Amino acid sequence: MLRALDIRDMLIIDRLNLSFQPGLNVLTGETGAGKSILLDSLGFVLGWRGRAELVRKGAETGEVTATFDMPAGHPAEAVLADAGIEAEDGELILRRVNSRDGRKTAWVNSVRVSGEILRQLSETLVELHGQQDDRGLLNPRDHRALLDDFAGLGPKVAKVRSAWTARRKAQKALADALAAVADLKAEEEFLRHAVEEFQTLDAQPGEDQALDTQRRQMQAAERIGDDIAKAYALITGQGAEAAIGDAIRWLDGAAQSADGHLDAPLEALARALDAIGEAEQGIVASRSALNYDAFALEQTEERLFAIRALARKHSVQPDDLATFGADLAGRLARLDASEGDIGVLQADVAATEAAYLAAANALTSARQSWGAKLSKAMGAELAPLKMERAVFMVDVTPGEAGPDGVDEVTFCVATNPGAPAGPLGKIASGGELSRFLLALKVCLTRDAQGLTMIFDEIDRGVGGATANAVGRRLAGLASNGQVLVVTHSPQVAALGAHHWRVEKSVSKQAGEEVTTSRVVPLDAGQRIDEIARMLAGDTVTDAARGAARELLADAAA
Repeated sequence: MLRALDIRDMLIIDRLNLSFQPGLNVLTGETGAGKSILLDSLGFVLGWRGRAELVRKGAETGEVTATFDMPAGHPAEAVLADAGIEAEDGELILRRVNSRDGRKTAWVNSVRVSGEILRQLSETLVELHGQQDDRGLLNPRDHRALLDDFAGLGPKVAKVRSAWTARRKAQKALADALAAVADLKAEEEFLRHAVEEFQTLDAQPGEDQALDTQRRQMQAAERIGDDIAKAYALITGQGAEAAIGDAIRWLDGAAQSADGHLDAPLEALARALDAIGEAEQGIVASRSALNYDAFALEQTEERLFAIRALARKHSVQPDDLATFGADLAGRLARLDASEGDIGVLQADVAATEAAYLAAANALTSARQSWGAKLSKAMGAELAPLKMERAVFMVDVTPGEAGPDGVDEVTFCVATNPGAPAGPLGKIASGGELSRFLLALKVCLTRDAQGLTMIFDEIDRGVGGATANAVGRRLAGLASNGQVLVVTHSPQVAALGAHHWRVEKSVSKQAGEEVTTSRVVPLDAGQRIDEIARMLAGDTVTDAARGAARELLADAAA
C-alpha cells in the first residue's frame, strides 16, 4: 500500500507531501490543476516511462520519494533479494532524482539502484488503469495468465510446465543420441576394420621396449659371435692352461732350493690359472646367452615393426595402443547397441509427449470451463454499468504448444447486438472501454497482496447511475486494499473514503508569473463544496450543495 508521496520541484509542484490511507482515495480538481502531474511523479519514482522534462522551471533537480507498506511475504521481497537489497521491516522507500540535464538517480532503502529495479518493484506495488490501459488487461499476451489466476489453475499450469520440461529433456536426449549414432555410422567401416586390426595385433603396454631390447641383443650376438669363438679357441685350443700347469709343477720343484725366491711367481701363476678358468667359463656362458636364431630375429623385427606402424597410423605412442584399441572397441560396441538405446529413448519421448498432452488437454478443458464462468461474471458486472447489451467472451483457441499449454486466450467483446466480436482493445473505446476494464478488474481481483490500484479518469464519458455503479465497484475493489482514483465524476467522488482536491494557483516571482499546484485534504464540509462544484461548475449554488449532500448520504448508506 502507498503510504506517502513526497514531491519536490516537479513540473508545477514546488513542494508537496501526501499521506494516503487504505480504501478508496479520491483526487478531484479542475482540468489542468495538476492531477496528471501527481501520476507523472508517481510513475517517475516507479521507473515508468513518461515525460522527458519533469524538473520545475528554475530548479536544478526534481525529486520524488514514495513510501510503501510492505508486510512480510510481499512479492517485492523477491525483487529486493535478487538485487541484493535488505528488506526493512514493514516499509519500502523509493527515491528518485531528476537533474535538469536529464540524468536520473534512484535509491531503494538508501541503496542506489537502476531504473530497471524500480520498474520490477513497481509491478509488485502498483497497477495503473485508465482508458488507454496497456499494463495487462488490454494485452492479449497476458489474457491467458489472467484467466489462470481467476480460475486458480496454478497447480494445473505447474503440472503442464513439469510435463513440458520432461518432454523437452526426453527430446534432447533422443536428438543427442541420434546425432551420436550418426557420427558413429559415418565411421562404422573404419571402426570395424580398426578394431579387427587392434585385436589381431593385440599389442601390450611395454611390449615395444621389450622387443626392441631383444632385437638389439640378437643383432649384437650376430656381430660378435665370430670374435668370441676365436678367443675361446685361443684359450682352449693352444693349451695355455696346460702350459701354466706344467710351469707351476717345474717351479714348485725348484722352489725347495730357492729360499722363497719362487713363492711370488708361483702365487701369480696360480692366480693366472684361476683367471683363465673364469674367462673360459664366462666365454662359454656368453656364447650361450648371445646365441640367436635368425628366424627368431626375423619374427621379433616383424612384430616390432607392426606395432610401430600401427602406432604411427593412429598417431599414438606404442604403449598407448591397447588403451586406444579399447576405446575404438567401446565406440563400436555403442554403435552396435545404439539401436536398442534409440528404441528406449523413442519410447521415453512418446511417453512424455503423451503425459504433456494429457496435462495440457486437461488444462484446456479447465480454461474453457472457467472462461465461460468469467464471461458470465462479466455479464453480471456489465449490466449495472449500463452495458447490459454488450457481450464479453473468453476465446480459448488452439495455439502453439509451450510450457503453459496449447491454448491462446483472448478477451473478446461485442458492444452492440449483432455486431461482430473482437479483441477487447480493438472493439471497445472511450467510456465503454473504461467500463469493460473496471468490470474485468472487479472479476479478476481476489487477493491484491498489498497492491495499490490507480484508476486515471476511468469514469470519463459516463454519468448518473452509471457513474454511481463505477464508483461502487471502485469502492468494492478498495474494501480490502487501496485504490487511488482521479475523477471528474461527483458520483465517484462521493463514494471515496478519503478525498483530496488538486488546486492550481498563479503568482508573480521576480516579475514573472509562476504556476504552482497543491493538493488539499478535504474535511466533511469541504467535500460538500467540492462535489457541489463538480455538479454545478464554477458557480456553486445551495441546490448543488444539497445535491452533494444527497450523494454523500447515498454513498454512506
